[in-house]
Amino acid sequence: MNVLVTGGAGFIGANFLRLLVPRHPEHRFVNVDALTYAANPKSLAPIAEAPGYCFERVDITDADAVDRVFATHQPDVVVHFAAESHVDRSILGPKQFLRTNFEGTFNLLEACRKHWQDLGDKVFHHVSTDEVYGSLGTEGFFTEETAYDPSSPYSASKAASDHLVRAWHRTYGLPVKITNCSNNYGPLQFPEKLIPLMILNAVERKPLPIYGEGLNVRDWLYVTDHCEAIWKVVQSGAVGETYNIGGHNEKTNIDVVDALCHLVAEETGVDAAELLALKTFVKDRPGHDMRYAIDATKIERDLGWTPKQTFESGMRETVRWYLANDAWIQDVKSGDYKTWIEANYGDRRDGESAS
Repeated sequence: MNVLVTGGAGFIGANFLRLLVPRHPEHRFVNVDALTYAANPKSLAPIAEAPGYCFERVDITDADAVDRVFATHQPDVVVHFAAESHVDRSILGPKQFLRTNFEGTFNLLEACRKHWQDLGDKVFHHVSTDEVYGSLGTEGFFTEETAYDPSSPYSASKAASDHLVRAWHRTYGLPVKITNCSNNYGPLQFPEKLIPLMILNAVERKPLPIYGEGLNVRDWLYVTDHCEAIWKVVQSGAVGETYNIGGHNEKTNIDVVDALCHLVAEETGVDAAELLALKTFVKDRPGHDMRYAIDATKIERDLGWTPKQTFESGMRETVRWYLANDAWIQDVKSGDYKTWIEANYGDRRDGESAS
């Protein structure tokens, strides 16, 4: 089976490929990524030479390039991670979010429609977010039937792409599956996101910026648990269905920061009070949803998936990974990995494989 993975050099996609490529040598995994700022091919070093893996530097907003990748690799399954995903960046510059998240998804759907003459064994798996549902009050959970109510340009662009995927299923019969996940964390996450930012700032004794009063609530999902769930849906989920994936770990942002300060202190032998004193409350961002919480009953009941990591175990694993991988962090922070990208890949695009 040929599995095309979009955004496979990003945080979740790279973890997905690192998990699945060694486990399934019977499949061929094609990583399609434009290598934008948050993508790092060095994250894929452990599988770069695997016989069942290859890389294509392609921007999914380029319809002709997407078509050539489909013609070359004839994928049976598409796992669509590629997305602009940082809410703050979407507020400052929403256009790229619309292009990648909406237009890019459209191009992939159209490529599937063109190249999949026999739909019997094909799957288009669309990876989405709980942010499409908007904000919850102090009680209740998002279910697969929750009405969409996006608050940011990012979540609006993802909501639009979700609607495209469902429309292509209903209109053209494309075999699709959708998952909406809660906040991911773990190894390989770009340092702009909350958890790696807090870890790295704590290590460097920099301020720990917290929006508002830090009372916004998120459900935290360890990235490899999410990857396991996606593969479970790809293999066993029903065509046309949506599955919510959550970690059963609702925490306020201030609680997350406090926990990270204590973990970094334990792992580095410093006084936690010194790190806790770095907390700095900053002006809240526009449209900041107050609470997300996922009801994952459907995927647990129908497919037998449950998260393996608790909040405590997953956070400790994450802190240890960032403390042990300074070279990766320095590459990302300095921009050196971008120089490495150009040296290794240059203008290799549109169907020229690198494996």
